[in-house]
Amino acid sequence: MIELKHLRTLWALRQTGTLRGAAEQVHLSVSALSHQLSELEGRLAAPLFLRKSHPVQFTREGEWLLELAAECLPRVEAVEQRLLGLCAPTPSPLHLAIECHSCIHWLAPALSRWQEQAGRELEFVTGQSFEPQQSLLLGALDLVLTSDLQPSADIHYAPLFDYEMRLVVAPEHPLACETQISPQRLAAETLLSYPVEASRLDVVRHFLAPADVSPRRIRHGENTLMLVQMAAAGWGVTVLPNWASREFEAQGLVVSRPLGTGLFRRLHGAVRARERDSEAFQSLFRLIREESRRLV
Repeated sequence: MIELKHLRTLWALRQTGTLRGAAEQVHLSVSALSHQLSELEGRLAAPLFLRKSHPVQFTREGEWLLELAAECLPRVEAVEQRLLGLCAPTPSPLHLAIECHSCIHWLAPALSRWQEQAGRELEFVTGQSFEPQQSLLLGALDLVLTSDLQPSADIHYAPLFDYEMRLVVAPEHPLACETQISPQRLAAETLLSYPVEASRLDVVRHFLAPADVSPRRIRHGENTLMLVQMAAAGWGVTVLPNWASREFEAQGLVVSRPLGTGLFRRLHGAVRARERDSEAFQSLFRLIREESRRLV
């Protein structure tokens, strides 16, 4: 007998004080609103308000219905909003590539926190030969975490944190006795690296290549733990960020030495320039910077 539309109409009449104002609020004509209320009064066999009063004065029966409206309408609207939220489209995943392979382990807490806060999934894109920053420009990626800056007006690089790349060797390796490693000392070594093109490795691009030096051989390991274990077994030498080998050095499995006077790099978040101020990226960068301070 009493419908939600009746409660909404009466509530609008209470708020505006006139039939015309109520009609505008519920998007009806004055005649349609008047007909709706007259029909309800007929069902209830009781008048709900005094038609010639300005502002409108409600009868006892009208006040009862207003009390019901005050109780029900907020609850109905709250449930409607929840249902609309369930039907809302799910935000598309953010496609991410991380060129700092040893960063993935300690970045995981920051990335998980961002997913929870943003309500958005992260999808990692990997590959040995693809060019992440080119993929960023083409729209296949949304974000690249990299230390390799390729100047472009279409890419914005947000600095995240600095780190040092160090040579990691077994304690009994001859290079463990040296305090500083020159590029030439790696010419006879097997370099253990992640499965990416040699030209994309920091140690090759920024340490060996400028000195026109190449390692004797390159062998791949799938992750940081494997690279450390291979180095500890004497299968070669590897180059990792300073934080990556710290735990293993404390256990006596490996030692690390500086490359030259120090091979320092800076990790950046690369995004399309037009999206540099996106809150999604800015919030993720804040979480990454916070997490990086734990490494110091």
